[in-house]
Amino acid sequence: MNKRLILGAFLFSAVMGANAQKAMTPPAGGKAISDELIGIFFEDISSAADGGLYAELIQNGSFEFNLAERDGWGAGTAWQTIRPGHSLGYSEVRMDAPIHPNNPTYMRLNIERTKEFYDYKGWKGFGLQNQGFDGISVKAGAKYDFSVFLRHVKGEAKQVRIALVEPQGWGKDPKLLAETTITADANTWKKYEATLTASETVKNAALQILVLQNGVIDIDMISLMPEDTYKGHGLRKDLAEALAALHPKFMRFPGGCVVHGGGDGFWNTYRWKTTVGPKEQRRQLKNTWGYHQSMGLGYFEYFQFCEDLNMEPVPILPCGVSCQGANGGWNMWPHQAQDVCPMSEMDEWVQDALDLIEWANGDVNTKWGRVRAEAGHPKPFNLKYLGIGNEEKISPEFAERFKYMYEKVTKAHPEIVIVGTAGPGSHPQNPDYEAGWKLANELQMPIIDEHYYEPYKYFQESRQYDKYPRDRKTKIYLGEYASKDKKLIDALSEALYLLHVERNADIVVMTSYAPLFARKNATNWNPDMIYFDNERPYLTCSYYVQQMFGQSSGNYYYGDCVNIKDATNLQEQSVVLNAKTRQLFVKLCNASADTKTADINLSRFKGVKTAVKTTLTGQPEDENNYEKQPIAPKTETVKMQKKMSLELAPYSFVMLQISL
Repeated sequence: MNKRLILGAFLFSAVMGANAQKAMTPPAGGKAISDELIGIFFEDISSAADGGLYAELIQNGSFEFNLAERDGWGAGTAWQTIRPGHSLGYSEVRMDAPIHPNNPTYMRLNIERTKEFYDYKGWKGFGLQNQGFDGISVKAGAKYDFSVFLRHVKGEAKQVRIALVEPQGWGKDPKLLAETTITADANTWKKYEATLTASETVKNAALQILVLQNGVIDIDMISLMPEDTYKGHGLRKDLAEALAALHPKFMRFPGGCVVHGGGDGFWNTYRWKTTVGPKEQRRQLKNTWGYHQSMGLGYFEYFQFCEDLNMEPVPILPCGVSCQGANGGWNMWPHQAQDVCPMSEMDEWVQDALDLIEWANGDVNTKWGRVRAEAGHPKPFNLKYLGIGNEEKISPEFAERFKYMYEKVTKAHPEIVIVGTAGPGSHPQNPDYEAGWKLANELQMPIIDEHYYEPYKYFQESRQYDKYPRDRKTKIYLGEYASKDKKLIDALSEALYLLHVERNADIVVMTSYAPLFARKNATNWNPDMIYFDNERPYLTCSYYVQQMFGQSSGNYYYGDCVNIKDATNLQEQSVVLNAKTRQLFVKLCNASADTKTADINLSRFKGVKTAVKTTLTGQPEDENNYEKQPIAPKTETVKMQKKMSLELAPYSFVMLQISL
C-alpha cells in the first residue's frame, strides 16, 4: 500500500475524528449542497472483479469457462493435468448431476494405474494444477483457505493431497510451499476445507490437487482465498484499502454495460437474484468485456462492502431493454439495435426490483429478507437509492418500459430514490440526452444519470452546470466521466471541472469517476483510476484528485471567500464547510504554466488558526505507471490567517483543511 496514501488518510481521519460530534451553525452566505457528491462506480471491466477486487486466487475454479466467452476457452482453461510419479489417468468434462443447475460443469478425474504410484522424490498422484491469474502471489507465514467440492464415484475412499508449490520449469521438481491431505469418501457432492500456510514469499505459485488412489472422483468449485481479506469479507485488502482512502459516500454497481448485456444482447443481462446465494449456486456469465464473471463478487458482497465503507449502495437494474450495442448495434449507430422484452413480460423486471428492495431492507420473516439473513446478514442494508437502466439509447421502446417500471416501483416504495438515465453521451443537443431529460421531467424523476468521456480541454473549458435550469425537480448524478488520458494535466483538468461541479452541488448531487479498476495486461479501457497487478495497486493522478475531493465533502458552499488574481478557465476555487464535523475546506486549482496568487478571506468563520495543507503538483505530462509513481500529494501543517494570500504553483491542486 502506498505510504503517502496511508499517511494522508491517517492525518485526515485524525483531524476529522477529533471534531466528529461538534456540529455547528453555518455562517451566513453559504449555499446548501450535497454531502454525497463524491462516490465510486464499480464495473467488472478490465478484470476488476475476478483477479482483482474479489480476492479469489484460482482462475476458473468451477470449470465454467467456455467458447462463447472467448476463442479457445473451455472447462479446462487455466488448468493443466499433472502426473508426478508417471501416474496414469485422464480428466473429462461432465455436466450430468452437477452441484446445482446454475453451475452445471465439473471435472471427472479417472485414475487408472493398477498398482501403487511411483513415489518420485516425494511426489505422486494424478490431478490438476492452477496458477491463478498470472501466477498466485503468496506471502511467507500467511494463511490461505482452500475449499473444494468432491464426489467419490469409484474405488476406495481417496486421499487428496493439496499443495502450494513454486514451479521450477520444465523437467524440474516444484518447490513445496505448503501442503495438506483430505479424505474424500462421500458419494454425493461434499465440501472439503483446509488451511495452507505459505513457507516463503512467492509471486508465481501454483495450486496442485493430487488424487493418491486409483478410481474415479468428481471435482468442482475449487477455491483458494487469503485469510487476510478486507474486514474478513473476501475482498482483496490492498485494493479495498485504496477505495476506503477515497472516502466515497456511495458506490454504484454492477455496471455499466455489464448491467444490460452489453454487445451480447438480451440473453446476457445481469440478474441480481442469481448472485446472492451460496457461491456454488450462483449463475456465472460471459462478461460484456470479453471474459468470465464467476459472480463470487455478487450483490451480497457489493452491499457488504458498501456497509464496510459506510457508503450508500446504488444498485443498477436493467428494465427489459438490452444495450444498444447488441447485435452489432455499435456499427449501426445511431439506429435502433436494442433487444426489448414484450410489455406483457415487464412485470418480471418490476418484480426483480421489488424483490431487491425486500432483500436489502426487508425483515427476516419476508421471503427475500430471509435469503439475506441466511447469507449471514440478518440486519437490513437500508437501501436508499435504486438505478433503473444504464445509458440506454432513449428509444420509444426504452421510454415505455422505463416508465412502466418506474411507476410500479415508486408506487410500491415511495421511500426509494430512483436514478434514471440520460442516455449515452449526455450533452445538450444529443437526441438521447434531450429525450432522457424530457422523460425525467415528465415523471418528475428524483435523479438522472449523465455520462461523458472527453479530452482534457473539455474539462478545462466547459462550465455547463452553471447554466442548468434551477427550477427542475430532477437532480443530476454525473455517473461516468473522465479525461481521456492519465497524465497530471488530465487530473488537474478534472479538478477544475469538479470545482465547478461543487459550485453547482445544489443540482449535481452525486459524481463518480469511471472506470475504477484495471488489471495490468488485461485492460479493456483507458484511462482508469486504479491500475493493479498481483502485488499492488498503482494510483493515478486522477485517483489523488478524487481522494482530495472525497476527503473534503461538506454541506455548505461559499463562493465569495477566494479571489484568484488574473484568473482564466485554468484556475478554479471552492470553499466548502462540513458543519457536522466543523471542518472547512479551501480548494484551489491552477492548471496553467504560470504562478497565480489567491486572496483568501475567511473572516466569517471562527477558529481559523492552522490548516492541513495538501498539495498535488508536478509537470503536466507526468504520469503514474508501473515503472514509476512520480505524483502523490504532499501534506504539511501550516499557520492560517483569516485574510491571507497564497501562491499557487504552476500545475498544482491545493487543499486546506481547517478545524473550526
